[in-house]
This record gives sequence, C-alpha cells and structure tokens, in this order.
Amino acid sequence: MPVKNRFAEMLPEITEWRRDFHTHPELLFEVHRTAAKVADLLRAFGCDEVVTGIGRTGVVGVIHGKTDTAGRVIGLRADMDALPIHEQTGVDYASTTPGVMHACGHDGHTAMLLGAAKYLAETRNFDGKAVVIFQPAEEGGGGGREMVEEGMMDRFGVQEVYGMHNMPGIPLGTFAIRPGAIMAAADQFELTVTGKGGHAAKPHDCIDTTVVAAHIIVALQTIASRGVDPMKQVVVSVCTVQTDSTAHNVIPQVVKLKGTVRTMDPAVQDYVERRITEIVTGTATALGARAEVAYQRGYPVTVNAEDNTRHAVAVAQAVSGQVDENTAPLMGAEDFSFMLNARPGAYIFLGNGDTAMVHHPAYNFDDNAIPFGSSWYAGMVESRMPSA
Repeated sequence: MPVKNRFAEMLPEITEWRRDFHTHPELLFEVHRTAAKVADLLRAFGCDEVVTGIGRTGVVGVIHGKTDTAGRVIGLRADMDALPIHEQTGVDYASTTPGVMHACGHDGHTAMLLGAAKYLAETRNFDGKAVVIFQPAEEGGGGGREMVEEGMMDRFGVQEVYGMHNMPGIPLGTFAIRPGAIMAAADQFELTVTGKGGHAAKPHDCIDTTVVAAHIIVALQTIASRGVDPMKQVVVSVCTVQTDSTAHNVIPQVVKLKGTVRTMDPAVQDYVERRITEIVTGTATALGARAEVAYQRGYPVTVNAEDNTRHAVAVAQAVSGQVDENTAPLMGAEDFSFMLNARPGAYIFLGNGDTAMVHHPAYNFDDNAIPFGSSWYAGMVESRMPSA
C-alpha cells in the first residue's frame, strides 16, 4: 500500500482545491464558502449521502463500500477553518481576506480528505461505510465538540475515527505518532486583582495591584516547578497583564491577567486548577488585596488508543516507509480529542518539511505532502474494512 498512483494523477486537481481554500480562508464556524464547496465536491464524487450543517457548518459524507457484510463504519476527519493572521507568504494564491489566512494547513487537510473521498467513491474497494468528516472551528471554537454533541457518531454509526495534521520540521512524507496522550489539554484563566489605586508618589496610601500581580505571576510558576511531579508535563503561562490605568504616575485600582494551562494528565489538570485559585486568592489576601479567578476548561487531552495506533502506524509504514512510532507529545491542543473521547481512534502527524511553523504568517502547506496524506486516509478505510 505505497502512495497510490491515483493520487499522483489527482495531485494537480487536489492542489487546485487546496489553493482555492487558501485564497478564501474563513474563521471558526463562519466557513460557509468552504463547507459549500466541500459539499458540492462530495456530491460530484458520488457520495451516497452528504449532510451539511452538523456542528453549525460541518459537512459529513458517507461512502458505501462494494459490500457491507461486516457492518463496519470508519470515520476520517479534517478541519476547515483558518486563523486571524496577516499572511506573509508572498504566494500568488495568497489570502484575499485581510487579516485571515490558512496558517495551520487546514486547507491542506481538507483537500487531502477530499482527494481520499473521491478515490474511495471511485473504487469502493472496502467492506463497510466510510464517513468523511469536515469540521469547522478547530482553532478555539470547539467545532469537534459541537459535532459530537449533535450526535454525529451515533447518527452515522461511526465505530472508529482517525485524524491527521501536517507538521513543519518533520521531513516531507514522514509520519509521526504515539500511543496514549499525544497532545495536551488546553485550559484558560482570567484573574482580576483589586486593590486601592492612588498617586504613584504615595504608595503607602494604596494597595498596589501591580505588585500583587507580580507576586502572583511568580508564585504561579511554583505549580510546575514545585507542585507537579517532574516526570509529568505541565505548562502554566500568564500571557497578558492589563491595568485600568495608562498613566505613568497612577497606581491602578484593578489589574487583569490572562493565561493558559496545558496538561497531559486529568489528575494534574485538576490539581493545577485548584492550585491556581489557592495561590491567586491567598497571595492577594496576604498583600491586602482581593482576587477573583475565572477558570475555563478547554480542549481535553488528545489520546490515541493503543490498537488503533498500531493500525495507523501500519498504514503509514506502507504509504511512506518513514514513521516515528513514539514521537514526543506536544503541549499544543486539538479538538479532535472530543471525537477520540467519543470513539477509539488515532491522530497522526504528516511532515510538511522545512517550512515556517504553523500559526506563523509565513507558513504555507506543502502540496507535495498531498499524495502521502490522501493515501493514508484512504488506506485506513481499506485496511480496517478490507473488501469481502
């Protein structure tokens, strides 16, 4: 099961789809043009069922194999949304939407899965049903969660689900995966510190919220350095600090801090949430101020099931012969985790070569990765549901 010749033949067509998506990026759930094109293409391929509007703007296509004696159903997922970034690639198909670009390669993911869908609809060399899932709002909107909560898995009978993401820094055509946790849970917090503002020349008449905030920022770092087992992965980052004053000689009354927490273990996640509240409120009280903590759970840990990971590795090995089977986990987050919580499956990385990193204004998906990705998607269906 090497790179399929059909995808080499289809590469110009799939590349054209990808570059069209790149030229017309859309954010979060507002992927109306993208979703409409995806649905039109799936219908043109001859998919047996095409359903739109799942998870607001998600699209699902169903392709029946030549037979369905085993009653098997495999789901394949790609994300469709872009990022609020000003593009700096200089390519002739660059974004025509100011301040929005495909800086994470979701245009490539969507195009690769479309290529696999066309191939599967042409050949139908499997026993069961392939469900191709095109998801909105991966970049912070939780589109995967919404599709699952709307009953997508039960509605289409999905038994296993697989996803893929391109990754700069991994050689082109090389796959990387690991069993167990592969990407982190992502939570966020907002802290409000209230003291007593006043003239900067009379700090003794104030309760200086900037000093309190500084102590809180430093104290929060002890969660990772002193509170969590060094063998466990955890990140606690305070990313913004904003006061209610812009003057150089005014001690502010209120300081707001925002940040993120990344964890790989639910027990560590629970501990960090509790300790943030204890440290923030305790530090503020000790310094005469008061503090409020708003903590929001985000995407859960992305966990690859052991058996499904073995199958994903086997297909990747057959496609390219280059697979890192125990790649290091990433502290980034992915809302494919909601689908993996609902059904067993696996998430794999595909090398994008030596390019700018994702979420960078100079990033661009390498179209030469398309035959590898489309072959893997199609191979997962054919290997997990071999033709009777």
